[in-house]
This record gives sequence, C-alpha cells and structure tokens, in this order.
Amino acid sequence: MSLLEARNLVRHFGGVLAIDGVDFDLSAGEIHALIGPNGAGKSTLVGLLSGRIPAQEGSIRFDGRDITRLPAHARVACGIAYAFQITSVYPRLTVFDNVALAVQRGGPGDLATATRAALARVGLEAESEQLAGALSYGHQRVLEVAMGLALAPRLLILDEPTQGLAAGEIEGFKTLVRDLVPDTTVLLIEHNMEVVMDLAQRITVLNNGRVLARGTPAEIRADRAVQAAYLGG
Repeated sequence: MSLLEARNLVRHFGGVLAIDGVDFDLSAGEIHALIGPNGAGKSTLVGLLSGRIPAQEGSIRFDGRDITRLPAHARVACGIAYAFQITSVYPRLTVFDNVALAVQRGGPGDLATATRAALARVGLEAESEQLAGALSYGHQRVLEVAMGLALAPRLLILDEPTQGLAAGEIEGFKTLVRDLVPDTTVLLIEHNMEVVMDLAQRITVLNNGRVLARGTPAEIRADRAVQAAYLGG
C-alpha cells in the first residue's frame, strides 16, 4: 500500500532545474533509500516531500491526502518527521528535555510517557539525564532519531544518518533503523552504499534531477546506467 505518492515534481532555482518531473512512491512499512551523485537533486526532493521547499509543479499525496501546498509544520502534524543531515540537538539541555521538546511540537499528550517511550525505542533511557552535548556524536544521531520518533511519525526521513559515525556505531544504527519498521516507514538518504544495500528494501536513484532507476538492491547493483552514473564498475 502506498503511503506517499509524488507525481511530476518540478523545482527550479533561478536557471537551474533541480528536480525535473520526478515521480516517487513510498510503500507503508518499508525502508526506502534515495541515492545519487552530488548535485543529483536528493536534498531538493526531500525538501519538497517534507514541505521545507515548495513544489512549482506536480503533486504530493500522503496517506491519501493532498499535501502539496502544506508547509513543513503541517506535514509534521500529518505524520512526516525529518532528521537533518547535521545533528540538531540542543547541547545544553538533557537528553530527556530534547525529546520532550519534540513531543510538545507533536501536539497534546502525556509528555513524560511519550518522551520515555521514544528514548526506550532507541535505547537511550540510561542517558536521559545527561546533557545532550556530552553524548558521543553517534549517540547524538540516535537522539535525533528519538526526537523524530517522539512526533509519532508514519514516515521518518533520515538524511545522511551515518555521516561521521564509526564502524561500530554504524552497525548499531542499522539495527535501530531495522527495528523501526514496519510501525514507521523510513526514507533513507545515504552515501554509504554498504548501509544502503544492507538496509533498503527498495532504492530510487536520482541523477541530474531525474529518476535514473528504481528497484531492489540487487536490481540497482546490476543496473548499468546506475553503475556508470554513480556506483562505478
């Protein structure tokens, strides 16, 4: 079942056509990776899907609802959460308070219960009273996921989540992402091809603002056009 459907998305920046007629679908309960070379349009497409950048043409439907003109905060209320490429935690607040702030943005509810639940889901209960700035970089990335999960999203967008992580931290992060589904659909924007091939059930490849290929990891790995444009060999 499709959770998100985007059709014929277009976005210009001055004379640059960053996204050129892109169709994109996410199935509920999947881990879907978005890959492509630098400048392919990945960040722009994610901005269009999350509402941080308005589409100039095309449409976006989420869970059957047209969200094309909704701003980012309204899409959060619909169930779309976005974890940024660069950690955006509040270093002088505790781990608990970071997540509690995200819970408050998500609307009414039991603040403490929802905060503890999000921390438990990512394994950070024991660090709840630590200052976020005292956490390792890897744990800060995990905290950011908890902040996203605190919004109770149907879709969690993770933008370069393993950037800067050590090998051992990457393995732990992959386990965390696997454990999110099927309750949460995950859109993964990632340059680490080992992570992509290990985690994703489906992959979309962007190149020059267009969809170059779609398929399973095996299909993408064997695609000659993808090899030439991005994977190499």
